[in-house]
Amino acid sequence: MTQKVAVLGTGKIGEALLSGMIRGGWAPADLLVTARRPERAEELRARYGVTPVTNPEAAKTADTLILTVKPQDMGALLDELAPHVPADRLVISGAAGITTAFLEERLATGVPVVRVMTNTPALVDEAMSVISGGSHATADHLAHTEEIFGAVGKTLRVPEAQQDACTALSGSGPAYFFYLVEAMTDAGILLGLPRDKAHDLIVQSAIGAAVMLRDSGEHPVKLRENVTSPAGTTINAIRELENHGVRAALIAALEAARDRSRELASGKKD
Repeated sequence: MTQKVAVLGTGKIGEALLSGMIRGGWAPADLLVTARRPERAEELRARYGVTPVTNPEAAKTADTLILTVKPQDMGALLDELAPHVPADRLVISGAAGITTAFLEERLATGVPVVRVMTNTPALVDEAMSVISGGSHATADHLAHTEEIFGAVGKTLRVPEAQQDACTALSGSGPAYFFYLVEAMTDAGILLGLPRDKAHDLIVQSAIGAAVMLRDSGEHPVKLRENVTSPAGTTINAIRELENHGVRAALIAALEAARDRSRELASGKKD
């Protein structure tokens, strides 16, 4: 890789992206990082051999800027970057709810912007990264973004109008599964199992179910029906889930996540 890439505001996701890029063939010498705390930047230098810089230095030096700060910090970062970002830089935003128009309005005319929503499985190279181009982003810019984020999982292009829905489904999605595993573990304890055994049973079941969903090509209803025998244990459990409105609660939860993504885009913090 000959292009220089800078990750700005390098937290957990930014660090996962860095490490995945290095495993994918990027030379550490071509990777720049910025961090709020100097000791964090030095930690990244020691761990990966990347170069810590300031935000303006990154804007002047790197060919691609990946902005991984929190949505509420994006405005201040763009104010700092804007005087130093020429029109030939690719700017990639990973902040939930922040539109490409928001970035384009604060950067020089013609700067290509790509919006990406990834998720925490980037830490284990199993991310789902959803990509949308702004008004000046070309097919090459989108392909370059896919190359970067493909280092830590799968990528999917969608129209930007679908980004808030994708944030609700996959950006926040891992938390829903962790929540479900937590609840099922508590249920296992209630049923008389030690916590560690309940955890192992549920996690392996989750992995197996996920692989079947990915590889079988079957609809989830079909896969569920294969486990659900007449008058058996599974159908009794499903009946209780339906009686307690679990399906409706999930739909309402995802709508709430989508609405919060829209609020973040409008600048609402609380």
